[in-house]
Amino acid sequence: MKMILPATLLLLALRATAADVIPVSMTQRGALGIEVAPLESVAVTHSTLLPARVAVPNAQLQVVTAPQEGLVEVLLVAEGERVSKGQPLVRIQSPRLLELQSQYLETLSRYSLANSNYRRDRQLNKEGIIAERRLLESQAAFTQVSTSLARLRRLLEIAGMDEAALNDLQKRREMSSTLIVRAPLDGVVLEQLVTAGNRVAAADPLYRIADLDPLWLEIHVPLEQLGDTAPGQTVLIPALNLSGPVITVGRMVHSADQGVLVRAEIRDGAQQLHPGQFLQAQLASLSDPHSYRVPRGALARIQGRHYIFAAGPDGFTPVEVTVTAEQSADLVVRAQLPADTAIAINGAAAIKAIWQGEQP
Repeated sequence: MKMILPATLLLLALRATAADVIPVSMTQRGALGIEVAPLESVAVTHSTLLPARVAVPNAQLQVVTAPQEGLVEVLLVAEGERVSKGQPLVRIQSPRLLELQSQYLETLSRYSLANSNYRRDRQLNKEGIIAERRLLESQAAFTQVSTSLARLRRLLEIAGMDEAALNDLQKRREMSSTLIVRAPLDGVVLEQLVTAGNRVAAADPLYRIADLDPLWLEIHVPLEQLGDTAPGQTVLIPALNLSGPVITVGRMVHSADQGVLVRAEIRDGAQQLHPGQFLQAQLASLSDPHSYRVPRGALARIQGRHYIFAAGPDGFTPVEVTVTAEQSADLVVRAQLPADTAIAINGAAAIKAIWQGEQP
């Protein structure tokens, strides 16, 4: 009971005198190193530095794969190079390509014959020379071959043969096992996934290519700091003097760090960033009219509450505040005070000691 009583009395005393002036003379201020300065209003608050990672937007990243199995003969570009859509990337020797071309030319011949038979039978049926059944059989054969031809043509297109190459194959009937894989978009080669001499199967990855403007900044914000973060809010990268808007705020808390994924888009200055790069970022938000920036040394913590000390001619008045943001050297607090109020920015511990009846 003897140990509990002083703490209880102290709490009651603090509640009773929270609005009273703590007498501190000018002489004491100088002796105790107490410094006074006007409150600094804050229009925009910045969060603490948060870990962030640079990522490529999903729609701007593509993995280039081998359209057919074969042997990688030559790689025509390397990691870090800029490429244009349609630019050759790799040359593959593919026996499967020869097989598809052979099937295509064979089916093309069958198509010509089936088409001729169908047109002839249609005329004969019109003249009443052959039965309807004979015409239907010719039509079915023609439809079947047409479908096979379209399928093989599509497979050759997927294998990398464009319209001109297919027309040339159809005209010259000269087959080639050389398969050229081309860039699907304008961008930069992020990663080369094979080397010359490798054997690849269909759909094996060859390159990762990305358009790097704009880029995403993915930030894991601790749940307790998320607050009312919303799309449109500004994100800053202080080290590079870059900024961009929040575009999405995740709904899931990640178990590894109890953080929520906040994604921002960086357009201006995106060329300074590199996919996979780790940075520190800050969330910026508008403050209410009673938000102020104070040095950490201006804050006193008593019984779980936070106070600053407003300066007056006879001493200091303790004012309870709410801490809304923590920065590297300062705190942002909310308090019902006139904007021209001066506070103790140094020596708060000494004022607190006097307030508690201790000798500083």
